Amino acid sequence: MTHPGAMTGPTRREHDLLGDRDVPADAYYGIQTLRAQENFHITGVPLHHFPRIIEALAHVKRAAARANHRLGALDDARAAAIDQACEEIVGGALHEHFVVDMIQGGAGTSTNMNANEVIANRALEIMGFEKGQYDELHPNNHVNLGQSTNDVYPTAVRLTIMLSFPALAEAMDHLIRTLRAKGDEFSDVLKMGRTQMQDAVPMTVGQEFHGWAVTIEEDVQRLTRTATLFQEINLGATAIGTGITSDPRYAKMATANLAELTGIPFVVAADLVEATSDTGAFVTFSGILKRIAVKISKICNDLRLLSSGPRAGFHEINLPSVQPGSSIMPGKVNPVIPEVVNQVAFEVIGNDLSVTFAAEGGQLQLNAFEPVICFNILESTRIMTRAMNTLADRCIAGITLNESVLEDYLRRSIGVVTALVPVLGYAASTEVAQAALETGRPVAELVLERGLLDEERLEGLLSPASMTAPHRATATGTIPVFEDFDEVERDSGEVGIPPTDRADF
Repeated sequence: MTHPGAMTGPTRREHDLLGDRDVPADAYYGIQTLRAQENFHITGVPLHHFPRIIEALAHVKRAAARANHRLGALDDARAAAIDQACEEIVGGALHEHFVVDMIQGGAGTSTNMNANEVIANRALEIMGFEKGQYDELHPNNHVNLGQSTNDVYPTAVRLTIMLSFPALAEAMDHLIRTLRAKGDEFSDVLKMGRTQMQDAVPMTVGQEFHGWAVTIEEDVQRLTRTATLFQEINLGATAIGTGITSDPRYAKMATANLAELTGIPFVVAADLVEATSDTGAFVTFSGILKRIAVKISKICNDLRLLSSGPRAGFHEINLPSVQPGSSIMPGKVNPVIPEVVNQVAFEVIGNDLSVTFAAEGGQLQLNAFEPVICFNILESTRIMTRAMNTLADRCIAGITLNESVLEDYLRRSIGVVTALVPVLGYAASTEVAQAALETGRPVAELVLERGLLDEERLEGLLSPASMTAPHRATATGTIPVFEDFDEVERDSGEVGIPPTDRADF
């Protein structure tokens, strides 16, 4: 396909408000798209970089044409041609002709006109005419009938997000399953937990991996719930929400058509004036993407710390070696997968700030900055989807443990003394901890030497079950934790919480 500035082949003459221009004869776009290409050479990322937005635009135009045909505003031949052109575009045809830069001035007008022109010229071919014969079927008069960029573009962006986010949710589910599988694999391996980069108390490696899985799982649910905000649309609002130039029945009819075409239960916004300028749903959704990015970046920070070394770091886990790590240091292998996911997270966090500023920058009855909102949300969704799959497949799935290192850290740590506090008391446990720290001797050895506990009792308190799960310790033994709080009261005869407070508990 020929682009502006390199039109060496045949052209056709088109006219708009600003005058006449030559458009490549083989182009399905027209003069307004040509001008937008010249004006908005910004990101170098054209609309067809995100196929879902092209599909969404075609769905919206198809829903509108069907409504206009039913209302008698569009004749049979034009309606059928527009419908078929949109169907082809939804199926993947002509995407390379959606050439406008994703970031553009005009609140998305260039995107809307790019769609109008491509659909019009393909519909003209279907009717037996040449591209550019707009007397027979016009981009504005027929494809854009009863519409405005200000209701088409926001509706298409909402639909695009609805079509795009399931891939991210699926990638998150894949990562969750991979983390859980590793958690199950390492469920019986003890390690030292840490707080503030200092030894804390023991846990299992499985608990660490399962914790990572849960924190991501929470946000799959949040992402799905938040996406339902996009089901409320302003299609039929036209310019500012008053519905000027559209039939009073059009909004509900076009929205119902869009719901039927996509299987998404779209509804007409309660107040179309409010809905035309409102970008709150985008801010909320972008915030969820940022939340996910922050969490996944923290997990990658942990992976890099735990795998650091191999001789002068934590070296508790081994990440898969996927490529040599240095052009000068032989044998060095870097944690490149967590590093790239960290960088994706930084990008998503920055994108969210752009969305926030763009949403705040709206004025009066329209937000002119929805193109940058659209671009940043779609880009965040795309790169996060790839990052999740990359992290799961090229890192998490291949992690192995250095169990001798884990055992040595646990043996030498003073953190295990915390398990003795319920029996020995804080002061005596502190003395043992200090002595262990000063001498380098194990806590268990010092406790036995001082006669604070016998060997059997000490082994019970320092057993994996006692140190990695809730229990109540006494001078004579440990009492298991019951899932039913009333069962504890019946068995022990103790009342831990007054009856009047149980509702809060």
